[in-house]
Amino acid sequence: MSISKGVALITGSAQGIGRSIALRLARDGFNVALNDLPDKDAKLELVATEIESLGRQVCIVPADVSVNKQVKEMVDDAVTKLGGLDVMVANAGVVTPASLVSSTVESWDHTFSVNARGPYLCYKYAAMRMIEQGRGGRIIGASSIAGKIGFPHNSSYTASKFAIRGLTQAAAIELGQYGITVNSYAPGAIQTPMTKNMMDESGNVDFTRLIDDPCSRKWMMSLRENVPIKHNGQPEDIASIVSYLASKEAHFITGQCVG
Repeated sequence: MSISKGVALITGSAQGIGRSIALRLARDGFNVALNDLPDKDAKLELVATEIESLGRQVCIVPADVSVNKQVKEMVDDAVTKLGGLDVMVANAGVVTPASLVSSTVESWDHTFSVNARGPYLCYKYAAMRMIEQGRGGRIIGASSIAGKIGFPHNSSYTASKFAIRGLTQAAAIELGQYGITVNSYAPGAIQTPMTKNMMDESGNVDFTRLIDDPCSRKWMMSLRENVPIKHNGQPEDIASIVSYLASKEAHFITGQCVG
């Protein structure tokens, strides 16, 4: 086994982007703590087996990222099992498309509890450990293209991803003195289990399938047609961005939202 580059914890790593990030960081030389909801344990075990085959140490730390106590225990468990924490990737997220007028308070609160409170808790407890360790670190959160441009029929998701940009910038200013960088990534449409109901018959991501309002559909079609790179985004594309942000080479980049 080669010398480890450190320990990385990735939330929402049972599938999709989180799984790809976990595997990429393992290939980069990190030992990995895998997180997802407790009912995803079987999928996490499969990811853990893949990481072990790469010669890296791995542990599973299930938790609901919206619950304060569980996030603290998740971070503590990762540190205990793997010997520290150098990279936190707050990747877990949910989306429940609905128009503003048809959306519910319950849906809004659930989206924010996972997409905004979750990263806040991950940033907080990871930072506490990294400060205590005294060797710096990398904190990386999941924003979205919807965190830069308002998307119709997606107000709660859009607002929660804008929140990640603000959280990231504020945390970057606070934590820079400790050698901790804080950045986020902002994917467009990526082929994952979360977006499978947005695919057309050819497998292309098509958010217009979720939008009944003609004006919103026209706006979304224009946005989609002006995407500069004309291929479906893959989880591995995002993993490569996270790989760089987690690397030593990115030590002078902080407070950014890449995407």
